[in-house]
Amino acid sequence: MTQSKRQAERQWKDRKQSQNPHGKVQSFEQLAEDAGKNESNK
Repeated sequence: MTQSKRQAERQWKDRKQSQNPHGKVQSFEQLAEDAGKNESNK
């Protein structure tokens, strides 16, 4: 049958918390490294 409302709410919150739509956020050092690599490729 159907899940309890509390259980369904908990699962929905878990899904919301675990979303990462834009990928992991890079640290500033990683971004700076990538920018440096792109500069040298030109």
